[in-house]
Amino acid sequence: MIRLAKRTAATSTRTTGSKDGAVRRMAGALLLGGTLALAPLAQTAQAAGTSAQTAYPIVLVHGMLGFDTIAGIDYWYGIPGELRAQGAKVFVAEVAATNSSEVRGEQLLKQVKDVLALTGASKVNLIGHSHGGPTARYVSGVAPQLVASVTTVGSPHKGSKVADLLGNTLPEGSLSRAVVVSAVNAFSSLIGILSGNNTPQSGLGALDSLNTAGSAKFNAKFPDGVPTTACGNGAELVNGVRYFSWSGTQPLTNVFDASDYPLSLLSAVHGEPNDGLASACSSHLGTYLGSYRQNHLDEVNQMLGLRDLFSVSPVTLYVNQAAKLKQLGL
Repeated sequence: MIRLAKRTAATSTRTTGSKDGAVRRMAGALLLGGTLALAPLAQTAQAAGTSAQTAYPIVLVHGMLGFDTIAGIDYWYGIPGELRAQGAKVFVAEVAATNSSEVRGEQLLKQVKDVLALTGASKVNLIGHSHGGPTARYVSGVAPQLVASVTTVGSPHKGSKVADLLGNTLPEGSLSRAVVVSAVNAFSSLIGILSGNNTPQSGLGALDSLNTAGSAKFNAKFPDGVPTTACGNGAELVNGVRYFSWSGTQPLTNVFDASDYPLSLLSAVHGEPNDGLASACSSHLGTYLGSYRQNHLDEVNQMLGLRDLFSVSPVTLYVNQAAKLKQLGL
């Protein structure tokens, strides 16, 4: 579901309702403390502006094992608030933490229609991180009339070699595969419970969507914006929808960020520039806007906002992209 009540341009205040209880906050903290995902840091208010005031609302779409917010902890750390401060109407979608691109896409499509009904807009600008990219592409593929643009960040459009590795080491029908899939499904369900999102989870569906073979099948159904060369640009404008992308290429960016180390280990699987989970070439969609010294979590300003101090701020990239969309009348 999308958090309509708390995703307006006028405020970035989060209404957590019953989730403000001490038990749930403690559970959320324990969950996130043991994963690579997210950690809280106080956000500072920014001066109001209009640089990101796009014509159509922006909908942010999280990746695998992602969510809207848990115990006051945001997936998109500091990004919605700054976009709103610069004039954008921003909504944060919440689809299944793990499932296929098609299932997540159908969930997102319903939320896009909710945003349009709430705002009176005729289209939205979709920005997806990681698996959020193919999820957004599904919506633009089945309902292009509802989408002004799709921007993807660190999305493995031609598959992730990490997903390939997992598939190769967990043979079809093996006990190890069943155990891992069950554990991922349980973890995904816990994320859903803590975030108030009780949609069905499928770790196997996510794996099959993010590996090379699954991505090729998806691209055959939804080719818009996908480059026809190994590491080139795709068509920017297809069926009235504009496509953009960027990615990170530096797995280790901050020695104080614990998530950098496992991402650095995984980076060796790719054999080419990558963010730890997705290669830069696989991340190309439409007009490729560039590669940055960021890893897969830096791309959404996690963890703790820790990043390469000599690289552009992830938050700035989102504001700049909104400004670009504004210039295009989107």
